[in-house]
Amino acid sequence: MTNCDEERKNKVKNKMKNKIKMKFLVFGNPLVEKDRLPFELLNQLRKEFPHIDFREFDAVEDLQNEGRELNIIDAVEGIKKVELITDIDSLQTSKIYSLHDFDLAYTLKLLKKMRMVDSVRIFGVPTNAKKEVAFKQLKELIKTKLNSS
Repeated sequence: MTNCDEERKNKVKNKMKNKIKMKFLVFGNPLVEKDRLPFELLNQLRKEFPHIDFREFDAVEDLQNEGRELNIIDAVEGIKKVELITDIDSLQTSKIYSLHDFDLAYTLKLLKKMRMVDSVRIFGVPTNAKKEVAFKQLKELIKTKLNSS
C-alpha cells in the first residue's frame, strides 16, 4: 500500500469517526430532589456539546443494549465535586431483596462479570451541588476527557 492509499484510508476513517456521535446516558429521577440534578443540566449540556448525544436513561436493565463502552452521568452521594469514576468495583451496592433493588452499580458489576461491557465512565454529579457549579465542573471534565481520548 502506498502513502497516498494510507492517507486516503485514514481520512475516510476520520470522517466516519466524526459522523458517529458520542453518547452519554443521563441517569437520575426528576421527582427526587437529590437525584434530579443530572436531568436539570441536560439542556445546557446539549447546547455546549451539540456533537454528543445526551439521552435520558432510566431502565438499568437495558444497559446491555447500549454498547461495550458506556459514558454515564448520574447523581452520586458522598462526593464534593463532579468526579470521573471508572472503577466499577469501587461502586457500592446494597443487598438485593427484590428486582426493584437492582441499581446502576449492581447492574454495571453484573455486566462487567458477564463481559458485556469493556469500559465505563461515570461522570458523577454531587447530589447537593448547585446547578451552576455542577454544570461548570461537568463541562470541564467532559472537555478534558474528550481531548484525552
